[in-house]
Amino acid sequence: MGGEGVRRERPTLSDVAERAGTSIPTVSKVLRGGTDVSPATRDRVMEAVRTVGYARTTRATAAESDAPAMIDLVVNHVHGTWANGVLTGVESAATAANVDVVITIARDDGNWVSRLLRRPSHGAIVVLVDPAPAHFAALEAARIPVVLVTPMSEPSAPSMRVGVTNWDGGRAAAEHLLGLGHQRFAVVGGDRTHLYSRARIDGFRSALDVHGAQPPVVVHGDWDRATAAAAIAPVLAADDRPTAVFACSDLMAMGVYDAARAAGLQVPEDLSVVGFDDVPEASWGSPPLTTVRQPITEMGEAAVRLLLSADAATDPASAELPRVDLSTSLVVRASTARVAG
Repeated sequence: MGGEGVRRERPTLSDVAERAGTSIPTVSKVLRGGTDVSPATRDRVMEAVRTVGYARTTRATAAESDAPAMIDLVVNHVHGTWANGVLTGVESAATAANVDVVITIARDDGNWVSRLLRRPSHGAIVVLVDPAPAHFAALEAARIPVVLVTPMSEPSAPSMRVGVTNWDGGRAAAEHLLGLGHQRFAVVGGDRTHLYSRARIDGFRSALDVHGAQPPVVVHGDWDRATAAAAIAPVLAADDRPTAVFACSDLMAMGVYDAARAAGLQVPEDLSVVGFDDVPEASWGSPPLTTVRQPITEMGEAAVRLLLSADAATDPASAELPRVDLSTSLVVRASTARVAG
């Protein structure tokens, strides 16, 4: 009857092994996070898992072992107060839920995925890291839920996400400066490819457009203080220099301060500056920095709640994957002032 009504079987370990050109025990070892597999074989197996769409019918959890309940926090670094703010939120919410937290640094070798696979974890909170398609596939095959916090690019697979209203934050920065009478603007963006940097810039541009102001000069500081200072310096040296600068992070705003001082400009008398993040250093600046606050600690807390609610679901893979966007807010300090004359 032309194959009608024939039920397609679920992909098996044998299918993965055939696709990867290896053995079933090797595939099983990779999916358990085994360490005695070469990186090339591991990557080939993970890609085969993604290609054939293999997934376990059930997954082992911390509740099924003698290990304490735990979640993984995957980060690309633990330096700076932004990362520490997320960690604080994750730890607080996890402690309230009687769950331990294991921190894993995501290095370029991709081995962080294998480390997750060999732990009986409730799931992973992945911060400022973009898992590759094969990484998503391996974690999904092991039925390990993942929550992405502020992904840098559009995830390559459907994902639970926690972020902030970046576009609204950029718009609020622009409206504040417009309300002070500014008409010439510059923006210091982060990495050109990062979603949240682009959203902040787009929100800022949108507010200027609505008010009929000229578009801002846009440079990129790659989230680095010195790079931001070097990028904005020639803009501040121009005859028609901006009277206000919006930096897409507080750290880059400090770079704008550095460039302004080097150019003989005073903040805010000659140049108003707005940052983004509201890390503790923002209030320590000279002058204290007006900035868009993103609730960093609350993001970590929300990610834990989202992850544990997914872990409690009967079949998290079949549920609609939620996304949480927390509100940003403008914090006005002394780095902005009404435009002179």
